[in-house]
Amino acid sequence: MSNLRARSPERRTIGHKMPERIGMVGATGLIGRRVIEISSAGDQARIVGIARREAALPKGARMEMFVADPSKWGEVFESIKPRAFICALGTTWKKAGRDEAAFRAVDQDLIVQTAQAAKAAGVLNMVLISAAGANPQSKSLYMQVKGETEALVSKVGFKRLDILRPGLLRGAREGDFRFAEKVAMTVAPLIEPLLPSSYEMYHSIDADVVAEAALGLAMRNAAGRFTHDNESMKRAAREWRAKADKEQVD
Repeated sequence: MSNLRARSPERRTIGHKMPERIGMVGATGLIGRRVIEISSAGDQARIVGIARREAALPKGARMEMFVADPSKWGEVFESIKPRAFICALGTTWKKAGRDEAAFRAVDQDLIVQTAQAAKAAGVLNMVLISAAGANPQSKSLYMQVKGETEALVSKVGFKRLDILRPGLLRGAREGDFRFAEKVAMTVAPLIEPLLPSSYEMYHSIDADVVAEAALGLAMRNAAGRFTHDNESMKRAAREWRAKADKEQVD
């Protein structure tokens, strides 16, 4: 295990709380990178990333990054002792070679194993980035696996578990161009107002909103299991921004 990126010195100001330490896996994806960038812009939270391999961090990132084999991630959680962690792990059917076992290995097995390791290390809260339409009974393999993963993580026993189910994510992916997704993002604003209300959960949502919601929810104290659709995430993101603005004024 190696510490690749040391945390920048925190600004210690009399009367101000130190940033909340939040662990995260999946730092290289769209949501993970936005979580890093948004948290680095303020002093509410500081991310400690855990990854399988080295990766370039967003410019100006104020965080720590640990690289280790997934079998050692429990030791990392033991070492950093975050109060909460955000799981933004995920792959695509294409990246998995269109192989179900390879897809499940990341989107289910690794997520559940990481959740268990975090809980064993004393982490209280988990935020899981899932997907709109997740359902273990779905005919879509993608949605089926997402739903099964939610159910398995719910049994791990965190004090608080927040499951985020965003629709189509809007945002620039670093080195991961997806043509079909790009087309969908372009036409979404035109067709979404015409769709029946039953399709509202699948509406597009800005990745920044999901990242802000994940950060805010990770820091909440109330115990329980909570599932968030687009509207719920937008409310959580507004609360995060309001606290960030207040912090700057204070």
